[in-house]
Amino acid sequence: MRVVVAGGHGKIALILERLLTRRGDTVAGLIRNPGHAGDLEAAGAEAIVLDLENSSVEAVAGHLQGADAVVFAAGAGPGSGAARKETVDRDAAILLADAAQAAGVPRYLMVSSMGADADAADGDDPVFTTYLRAKGAADDDVRGRPGLQATIVRPGMLTDDAGTGLVTIAESTGRGSIPRADVAAVLVAVLDTPETGGQTFELIGGDTPVDEAVAALSRGR
Repeated sequence: MRVVVAGGHGKIALILERLLTRRGDTVAGLIRNPGHAGDLEAAGAEAIVLDLENSSVEAVAGHLQGADAVVFAAGAGPGSGAARKETVDRDAAILLADAAQAAGVPRYLMVSSMGADADAADGDDPVFTTYLRAKGAADDDVRGRPGLQATIVRPGMLTDDAGTGLVTIAESTGRGSIPRADVAAVLVAVLDTPETGGQTFELIGGDTPVDEAVAALSRGR
């Protein structure tokens, strides 16, 4: 399997790249900063320097040729303002979907956020509200595309704790946290389960092994 990861230097992305390459998959990561290339190469992934905020559909699609799946794991990151929540968390995710369809890539995995909602109510933090709306709008756009098997993964609060391999997956899990390593493991399992295409689910730590929790999604269709 060839997988292209947008936001290839993110914490979840680097773990995902290691998991995939260790089992023999071919992985490329899209990064904006060429200084991060060494970290991707150490994870076994090809580094592709490409700024999704300033790229055309054609340019991105050129790097997706031959891919079996794309994963959107990019984000404007802490400390960024509302404008970049829109240009990265929304617009770049939509651009990646446009490019995937142009390149004939059948699968799209979105690392979204619990609470993502294009119509999220105003909150105490206007930047965070913009973030939830941007993620929700991107989820809606990607999920609604005919011919693109998209899976939207909405994790709870992310931690850098060691992965447990145990999760809770549901349409609504309630608030909770989850190690980034377990999110990456779920992404691998989702890639291996095409029946998860078209599904959106929340993800937190729990008591169910990752493979069993993802398999239950396909049985529930």
